[in-house]
Amino acid sequence: MVYSPHTPSDRQRMLESLGLDSVERLFDDIPAAVRAHGLDLPPSRSELELARDLSTLAARNRIDAVSFLGAGVYRHHIPAAVDAVISRGEFMTAYTPYQPEISQGTLQSIYEFQSLVAGLMDLPVVSASHYDGAAATAEAALMTVRATKRDRVLMSRAVHRHYVDATRTYFSAGSRHIVELPTLADGTTDLAALEAALADADHPVAGVVMGQPNVFGLLEPMAPASALAHAAGALFVAVVEPVSLAVLAPPGAYGADIAAGEGQPLGISPQFDEPYLGLLACTTPLLRQIPGRLVGRTTDLEGRRAFVMTLRAREQDIRRDHAASNICTNQALCALAATTYLATLGPHGLRDVAAAGAAAARRLEAALAGIGIERLHAAPYLSEFAIRVPGAPDAHRRLLDEGVLAGLELARWFPDDAALADALLVCATETTSDDDIERFVAALRGVLR
Repeated sequence: MVYSPHTPSDRQRMLESLGLDSVERLFDDIPAAVRAHGLDLPPSRSELELARDLSTLAARNRIDAVSFLGAGVYRHHIPAAVDAVISRGEFMTAYTPYQPEISQGTLQSIYEFQSLVAGLMDLPVVSASHYDGAAATAEAALMTVRATKRDRVLMSRAVHRHYVDATRTYFSAGSRHIVELPTLADGTTDLAALEAALADADHPVAGVVMGQPNVFGLLEPMAPASALAHAAGALFVAVVEPVSLAVLAPPGAYGADIAAGEGQPLGISPQFDEPYLGLLACTTPLLRQIPGRLVGRTTDLEGRRAFVMTLRAREQDIRRDHAASNICTNQALCALAATTYLATLGPHGLRDVAAAGAAAARRLEAALAGIGIERLHAAPYLSEFAIRVPGAPDAHRRLLDEGVLAGLELARWFPDDAALADALLVCATETTSDDDIERFVAALRGVLR
């Protein structure tokens, strides 16, 4: 099957109009060493053979393990209403809603998503179309640079490591810099180091980025950190986990100028890779700095409610060279899943989810302490915490053989930190049962023996 409508003569005429003799000349600016030179694909197979191959691959997935893995992606019960809504054909096939007259349903779903997230964050402006939490965090850091005309961003060491890596990649071009702030023995960000870095008059700071909860699951002193940032003329960025906002203070309450996060916990199943949902919100003065799509509500010529894309000049399809960002996606289906999840649970239901996860984590902590496994950090946590296990990497592998996924080996993210060499980051949610905890503890007791 030919998927291109252009004939060989069409392509030849286009090349002649460009003064080129081959399509390959279009890629001269790309170094030859990194160009694709054909695909090494196996011979074609029939549909039946391919189905068998895919079934064999799928059978390799472990579905029997009890999981205590969080680390930025969390297991939650997803109400049946979520899949029922997002599986409707008009949403499954919808793409970027540039034509409002035929995209009212998609535009309204994005508008409702923005409204719900704005309430969750306590910030008035929310944009859509960010790939994931890492991309949203990087965009937030870039916003601080554009808004302050400064090029230095302070980022806590206790921000999710994937988010730090993504932000460094975004900052790799030009004169912008990321400086990591150290953490204290209790696992939280060192505010004295933050204050000292902000006081360096020779290197003014554009923004301060901290996580709540942080990468170790701990609760950070966000209000004092925000005050320090603002006193130095910097913006404050909170990287948040959305379910936690049902019981923790929202970013707007402690003066955050920008909030970013991963929307996966809001009705999206954990997956090995994408699609996930980047959350990005800000205050009104930063309205023109925020990238992504904004949907507003208005009235048409007959006075009826209507939804439209607003402030389009911020976007790459209008002013590519001056756009707030050229990296975005239409993640409206994921946003619709989050919207349906939040609308189905409501504020009290979301609070119950957060509280049930926190209660399960306390039971997990107590059960582990009963066999001599203690928390690594003293700071308060919500539903995720680090524990010290002798020979953690080996114990982690052996526990998996016993059908227990014992969280994340923190040495993978902090290979140079001896204090984390034997640390496992474990998590509990409302889906974690007492039987799951007993199975984990029994398996760990056996491994330690």
